Amino acid sequence: MTEEEKAHSYEREQVVQIINSVISKVENTGGARLSIFKELKDLQRIIDEARSEIGATRPTDIKGKHIPTATDELDAVVEATAEATGKIMDSCEVIQDKVAGTDAEAAVTEEVMKVYEACSFQDITGQRITKVVSTLKTIEDKVDRLVEVLGNKLPVDTHHSEEGDAEEEDTRVGDERLLNGPQMAEDAISQDEIDKLLASFD
Repeated sequence: MTEEEKAHSYEREQVVQIINSVISKVENTGGARLSIFKELKDLQRIIDEARSEIGATRPTDIKGKHIPTATDELDAVVEATAEATGKIMDSCEVIQDKVAGTDAEAAVTEEVMKVYEACSFQDITGQRITKVVSTLKTIEDKVDRLVEVLGNKLPVDTHHSEEGDAEEEDTRVGDERLLNGPQMAEDAISQDEIDKLLASFD
C-alpha cells in the first residue's frame, strides 16, 4: 500500500469513527435525540410553509397564462411599431417624389431625413423588447422546472379551483378599466361578425 493510499485509508477510518461517535452520543443522550427531532420538525414545517406559499401563487398560471400573455402582447408591440414605421417611411418616399424638382425639394428632403432618423427608434425598441421576451421565457422555463420538481406535493388552491378557469373579476374603476389596450389580432372580432350582429337587429 502506497503512502497516498494509507493516507486515504486513514481519512476514511477517521470519518467512520467520527460518525460512529456521533451516533453513539445521540443514542445515549435523550436530550440530543429530542433536539435533533425538534430541528427536523422545524425543518418540515418550513418546507410545508414554502410549498403552501408556492401553491398559493399558482405557478402553473404563471407558465400557462401570465407569461404567454405578456410575451404575446410584447410581440404585438414590436409588430405594430414595425408596421407603423414602415408606413411612415413609405409616406416619406411619396412626399420626396412629389416635391422632386420643386423649389421646396431641398427643405422637404431635409425634414424627411429627420423623420427617417427618428424611425430608427423601432430597431432599438424592438431589440430591447425581444430581450424582455427572452427573459420572460427563461423565467417560464424555471417555473416549469419548479412545478415538475414539486409535482403533486404542491397544495391545491381551493379558492381558485372552485372557481375553475373563470376569469378573475376586474376590480378597476373609471379610466383604469380602459387601460387594456387594443385586442390581439387572434382575439379581435372580425368585420363579418360585426355585420352579422348588426343584421340581427334588423
